[in-house]
Order: sequence, then C-alpha cells, then structure tokens
Amino acid sequence: MLTRKLQYTTLDPLLNEVNDLLGQSAGNTLDQLNRDELATITTKQYASTATATNEVSSVMKITKDEIREAVRTLKNNNAQKLTEMVNHSDGFNSSPIDACYVALVHPNTTYDLKELSGFIRVEEYGSQKVAMPNEVGSLDEVRFIETTNAKTRASAGAGAITVYSTIVLAKEAYMNSRIAGEAMRNIIEGPGGNTDPFHQRTTSVWFATFVSQILNDNFGVDVQHAVSG
Repeated sequence: MLTRKLQYTTLDPLLNEVNDLLGQSAGNTLDQLNRDELATITTKQYASTATATNEVSSVMKITKDEIREAVRTLKNNNAQKLTEMVNHSDGFNSSPIDACYVALVHPNTTYDLKELSGFIRVEEYGSQKVAMPNEVGSLDEVRFIETTNAKTRASAGAGAITVYSTIVLAKEAYMNSRIAGEAMRNIIEGPGGNTDPFHQRTTSVWFATFVSQILNDNFGVDVQHAVSG
C-alpha cells in the first residue's frame, strides 16, 4: 500500500518498485506450490543405508552412486528423458536441449555436488550446449537446477538433522496448468477505492490461477540425503 503523501514526497517510482517486488513474490509463491507437489512423489530413495527419512544421518550425503541409482530407477520405469525446455523469457514456447533427466537441488546440495568426480560445472559446457535457467552443472545423465525452494525437512533425520531432497525428474513426471487469460493478474487500485474515502492510498496486488499435479510417480525420484555442515 502506498500513501498519497509518500508518493508526493519522493522522486522514486515507488509503484514500479512495489510491482517488481510483487512479481518476485508471485514467482516465489508458485515455485513453492510446485515444490510441495513434487515432494509427494512416491518413488523415494534414501542415501547410503537409510531406509526412511528419519534414518538419514549427517554423513549420508549426495554421491555419484546416488545419482546413478536414481537414473537406473527411471530407466527401469521406462521414463523418457527431457528433450526440450520452456523458454524462460515467455514461460510458454520451448527450445530443444540435449536429452537428459533434470534434478532440482538446494544450494547446499550444489556445494557437495561440485566435489564429486565427474560433475561438470555449467561454465564448462561447450558453446553448443544450451544451459537451462539456474542450471549449475551435470553428472552422468542428469542436469541440475538450483533453487532455494528445493524441498527440505527440518529436524527430520537421525539426530534431528535437516534432510534435503534432490528430486530427479523425467519427461511427463508432472504438469502445471493455468486458466487462459487469468494465469496472473496485477490489480492496481488508485486513491479513492471502496475503503479509501479520503483518497489517500494506492494498493497493488496480484492473484493467479495455478495447478501442479504429479502425472506419474514412476517418472520421478525423490533422493533424500544430508549435506555438508
């Protein structure tokens, strides 16, 4: 909410700045909703010898073997690799990419991935390989997308450690859907709205229609593990 006095006494384009922040809020909110749906994938893999989330200990970190095991699971489930990505600029059109599985990782997981033998950092890709938004690198047949919204389970592991999920996805593992024309709206109400009889306030809000749905639990693997302290 912006008051008339504030807008009159500053040279900054405050409404533009507020709308930029709202855009970030919208993207972050929808990303978290999508994350929560992906975390329901029933194909689970626990690092090392763990057989449940509460058995994951602080030494059970992501490894090359864990990634290869997830790939093997997807292949045995006849899960196809992704061959295109949605363009970041418009969120609709797609561009071709090298066939791969895609994993969503937390920055704390990336820290450990970079120490693994065979991990190729995104800056080492050749010019012919198209990097996806927020991609940090690849290992075996998996490319890794970093996000602070990656699923974590606080105090859920052995010794009350935080357990991290690296979710490895194949083609048609899940879908997002929105209502055409109502996917996202920003509503700006100038001074004098129903609750502003003295014409003192401007409000700016967003709302969206959004559905995230797992299509096939066999086409994704939730790898649960610890990270370096």
